[in-house]
Amino acid sequence: MSDTDVRAVPTPRTAPGPVTHADVVVVGAGPAGASTARFLADAGHDVVVIDKATFPRDKVCGDALTPRAVRALQRLGLHKEAEGDVEGWHRQRGLRMYGGKTVLDLPWPELPDWPAHSVTATREIFDHTLVRHAVAGGATLWEGTEVTGPVWLTSSQERVAGVTWRQRRTDGATAEGTVRAPIVIVADGSSSRLGIALGLHRDRSRPMGVAIRAYYDHARRDLDMMEGFLEITSQGRLLPAYGWIFPLDDGTVNVGWGQLDSSHHFKGMSYRGVLEEWVASMPAHWGISPETSLDRTRSASLPMSHNRRPMCRGGALLVGDAAGMVNPFNGEGISYAIEAGEMAAEAADLALARRDDGPLAAYPSAVADQWGGYYRLGIAFTAVMGNPTIMKACRDYGMPQPALMRFVFRFMAHLVDRRSADGIDRIINGLSRAVPAA
Repeated sequence: MSDTDVRAVPTPRTAPGPVTHADVVVVGAGPAGASTARFLADAGHDVVVIDKATFPRDKVCGDALTPRAVRALQRLGLHKEAEGDVEGWHRQRGLRMYGGKTVLDLPWPELPDWPAHSVTATREIFDHTLVRHAVAGGATLWEGTEVTGPVWLTSSQERVAGVTWRQRRTDGATAEGTVRAPIVIVADGSSSRLGIALGLHRDRSRPMGVAIRAYYDHARRDLDMMEGFLEITSQGRLLPAYGWIFPLDDGTVNVGWGQLDSSHHFKGMSYRGVLEEWVASMPAHWGISPETSLDRTRSASLPMSHNRRPMCRGGALLVGDAAGMVNPFNGEGISYAIEAGEMAAEAADLALARRDDGPLAAYPSAVADQWGGYYRLGIAFTAVMGNPTIMKACRDYGMPQPALMRFVFRFMAHLVDRRSADGIDRIINGLSRAVPAA
């Protein structure tokens, strides 16, 4: 099936009768759920995906896909999108960093195992593409359907056997039912109502971020780089925060900023007010101002560093934001959602073939082996970067050092090959192995 066919696939909106059977039920059709469903469908499994929203729908995000996420799209088979060759997708060659008096262009590195470009697409386009790709591969999607809880195999509640759902029909009537499946993929986002129902609560010792964004018209139509900013202020005070301007295919830009809960500024601050203050201070020739805003400002939480554990409980696997898989160094979550989706699908495929939960129990270890140590380093990073004095030092003394910034750039983008003899790879891998992955 071609990429054009994928975008034309209809998505069914109505759940069938009161009891449905499947190999796997996926709760949540965002990037984590949709990618897991596609990998499972490719393996020949009967997959039902349930989401309370209907697609296309908006989602708060920076809309940026780093080379790591581009590679994840390639593994999903979305090659044209990964190249930025489809309407709604925009390609960039690197990141331009602003800090103090320094402006530094950092092209994406030429590496054997990673693309040398990034892309952007609004989450409305991105998520709709992924969910249609899952449907094109054979997954069944129920939109506008709310999962109300797990189905337990026994009264001891040690093993799930599916989920219950509720759906409001177009005539106003409410339908309810059950999907019975031996494996449940929990991909219902950062609040993860299903994860909580399974007894899995957020680990508040792990970092949490918050980000706010809006779309703007602008005057720099030749913008071919993502842009990052280490100088976000509130009433003249430097905040331990970062900002971004990401160009989109329709000629607009996604403008936003975020900070970590390790900052004492995290609560009691007007995030919208800071964004408006920052936008008002931008150079006039950029054409970005409060008057060029195209929609209302929206914010979202960023659950980081595997903040809901364990990722496996009695036949249920947590993927994406439901498991807190956002990178604490840069706030990226999509690439890890797709990568974890592939690992979860592999574990589920093996468990179904063997009729044994052993491969499911191994899923958390597989995730930890891939980025657990790196994320532990990120926890220490977030604790340090919550200090405005540290942020000021990074801006004033780090930014003017191009060699240092190239290393930091690659470290924070997590562009590392564990097999390479490259010096940066060796440093990052050595640091990641030096800390426990849990």
